[in-house]
Amino acid sequence: MQKIIILDFGSQTTQLIGRRVRELDTFCEILPYNKFPHNDPEVIGVILSGSPFSVYDKEAFKVDLSEIRGRYPILGICYGAQFMSYTYGGKVEPAGTREYGRANLQWMEKDNPLFKGFDDNSQVWMSHGDTITAIPQGFKKIASTEKVNFAAYQADGEPLWGVQFHPEVFHSTQGSLLLKNFVVDICGSRQDWSAASFVDTTVAELKQQLGDDRVILGLSGGVDSSVAAVLLNRAIGKNLTCIFVDHGMLRKNEFKNVLHDYECLGLNVIGVDASEKFFKELEGVTEPERKRKIIGAGFIDVFNEEAQKITDAKWLAQGTIYPDRIESLNITGKVIKSHHNVGGLPEKMHLQLCEPLKWLFKDEVRRVGRQLGMPEHLITRHPFPGPGLAVRILGDITPEKVRVLQDADDIFIQGLRDYKVNMPAEQAKKVLAAGSPLEYTDNGEVAVSLYDQIWQAGVILLPVKSVGVMGDERTYERAVALRAVTSTDAMTADWAHLPYDFMAKVSNDIINHVKGVNRVCYDISSKPPATIEWE
Repeated sequence: MQKIIILDFGSQTTQLIGRRVRELDTFCEILPYNKFPHNDPEVIGVILSGSPFSVYDKEAFKVDLSEIRGRYPILGICYGAQFMSYTYGGKVEPAGTREYGRANLQWMEKDNPLFKGFDDNSQVWMSHGDTITAIPQGFKKIASTEKVNFAAYQADGEPLWGVQFHPEVFHSTQGSLLLKNFVVDICGSRQDWSAASFVDTTVAELKQQLGDDRVILGLSGGVDSSVAAVLLNRAIGKNLTCIFVDHGMLRKNEFKNVLHDYECLGLNVIGVDASEKFFKELEGVTEPERKRKIIGAGFIDVFNEEAQKITDAKWLAQGTIYPDRIESLNITGKVIKSHHNVGGLPEKMHLQLCEPLKWLFKDEVRRVGRQLGMPEHLITRHPFPGPGLAVRILGDITPEKVRVLQDADDIFIQGLRDYKVNMPAEQAKKVLAAGSPLEYTDNGEVAVSLYDQIWQAGVILLPVKSVGVMGDERTYERAVALRAVTSTDAMTADWAHLPYDFMAKVSNDIINHVKGVNRVCYDISSKPPATIEWE
């Protein structure tokens, strides 16, 4: 399969470059800057990412491009552009002040193939502390901006380009066109990477890999594990056994509802209600990390106990996706973010690991789910923390607190699903996940629920009580905080600007229907500096 290689120099937007390439129906791999697959015949082009370093730093990531240049088209983005210029004899110097934000291109060579179809003064997004002050001999300047002399350049007569701006981000208005020009027109992508082709190829590979072996998969109710289960079920059918553990801190009625969904999909699922065990082990525990460790270890114990009953199993399947693998170890080998399904195979299980979604991004997983005919409410589910509501209850965990939070959360989430906003079809397509069905109104607009406009939402039970008045009586009851954020990849997030009338109704509904709550707050913190979850 044709592929673009993205060499990662540590940029926070490297995954976004990958997503943009995949949106062009082209497969790509994100690899550490020094791990280029020199013997891979399917490589058709190379992209060099940005980096937190300066090219002249002692610790800066550097790579020998001699075996890549001349064999493949190359596009350097930000640090990638600076690195190539610096490597081949140009100059890179501190910009004086960090250049961050919108800029407009001024052309020296607008008919360059990388910029085919670009408008005059096309807006781009800058984010750098250094700038290219001279390009190497044999290179030519293509574009500049008011503050950046060498905004884009090319090696004369070679398919090698550098751009100082970030075409992958939303604010570079024609950035997707630039990447299309590079990936499709210059590199020659056949654009044959699709959900349908992925399903066909992966099912065939799973049949060959697994044969008649028995496979166990741990289900969470989330998108990734659910899609992995359906994909495996299509490949090996009855040889797949799924285990769904209820630790007592799922959303309201989730254990029952998710089991029903899985049964409707034809999956062989074992449901295990282990809530009593977890409540007992969590009794009196208030420290967030201890909660997570208790639930993580307890889940493995329950899962392993159930899995051992399947004596002929040879494989453990997981819904690991590409960002999980990228985030868990960065290019320096240091852990950035731990994921429960990366390297989480208990050695005592003696099972081989199967990860059918390990090359996919979240939006691609959803497309595969639709291709497999899964119900929309499963495909579009918000992310939900592995420890569940335990990390949304600040302080110790009790069944009564979980009940209160489940009731409040159910009102909030259902309210987000029910409240719809009409918008033009083109705007709706940008808001909704790729492939989502459109619900047209009589005036030709599309009705989009608040739930589908939000990355993640939930309610937090606060460790405080407040005074209130209900009827003619004074109350002293719990306060809850609503949390809803917008994001593209959860690395950064902004608080969702929910309509006032919606907020008023949800607040009233929670206070009127959830016994024990008399105050509702809304969290307006962004990430960073806050995180999406409170614990």
